[in-house]
Amino acid sequence: MNTDFTSIPVVDIAGLFGTAEEKAAVVAALATAAQDVGFMHVTGHGLDPAVFEALLEQTKRFFAQPLDEKMKVYIGNSTNHRGYVPQGEEVFSAGSKDLKEAYDLSRDLPATDPEYLAGNPLLGPNQWPDDATFRQVVNQYYDAAFQIGCRLMGAFALALGLEENAFESSLTRPPSQLRLIHYPFDPDAHDVAGIGAHTDYECFTLLRSTAPGLEVMNQKGEWVDAPPVENAFVVNTGDMLELLSGGRFVATSHRVRKVAEERYSFPLFFSLDYHVRVQPVVPVADGLPAQSLIAGEHLAAQTMQTFTYLKQRVAEGRISLPESHVGLSVFGQEARHGRGGSAMQD
Repeated sequence: MNTDFTSIPVVDIAGLFGTAEEKAAVVAALATAAQDVGFMHVTGHGLDPAVFEALLEQTKRFFAQPLDEKMKVYIGNSTNHRGYVPQGEEVFSAGSKDLKEAYDLSRDLPATDPEYLAGNPLLGPNQWPDDATFRQVVNQYYDAAFQIGCRLMGAFALALGLEENAFESSLTRPPSQLRLIHYPFDPDAHDVAGIGAHTDYECFTLLRSTAPGLEVMNQKGEWVDAPPVENAFVVNTGDMLELLSGGRFVATSHRVRKVAEERYSFPLFFSLDYHVRVQPVVPVADGLPAQSLIAGEHLAAQTMQTFTYLKQRVAEGRISLPESHVGLSVFGQEARHGRGGSAMQD
């Protein structure tokens, strides 16, 4: 394992659509990047640049609206964590409030969906602004990015010695969240963190952004810049992939710093289905305990510990953390360097 990387590798995944030999070469490159760095720039993904440009245009229009207009779809109005997130709503394990605003959505299920009617905290319909074009463009990007995620999940299955379709039955309607994020211009950003240091909770994240600011923690606990590469996704491993791989692929701690210019960011957090038990599919690395978690419960618990409106609901007894919940930052390099939250609970 490379413990002192100073840059983020680029992996061209076009070979996943090619011959068996080309696919094998891409799988090997993805495995190396996930094991040594946990972050990579992914090119050759096939997403039409016009799809992203349309998303960026609609996102700018949404965030340019007055706060009162955006608050009409405030995330606190929803029961399944969808909608507008104002600045300061999120607080991470170190106690830092972020300096961004966001709009959160996921797979848009009907309001008649049985899981939603039963009170599932992450499944159901999105909370949309009254803008048909915004809805159409955002959904188009979501669907395209999700399909790229499915292709990558198949590649990671191969990297773990499984069949390419090993996780296909666990990807029927996962709570894979897309966030539209706006970091406003801040002339004092050199002294202030943007988003707190954290790992992502899902299998991996597919990220597009418009400006630098992202930093990645290497295995020595040092921060490494990860500036965007044109027409590439940043892909980073998350808690679930660390668990599935028995610790071979480490969930990578990261943060946003030095946001001295306006910045837009679009992470799609690629998850397995809500009720899937996530556990190692290969032997667990030496020194690591065998653990498991329920995918959706992990996402819900981490979210409840991060968002102010949900923490208030927990405090009021309106909702409860799942019994299997873990603290913030118990995976990844931050946890391994003693900077994370509490230990995993059974």
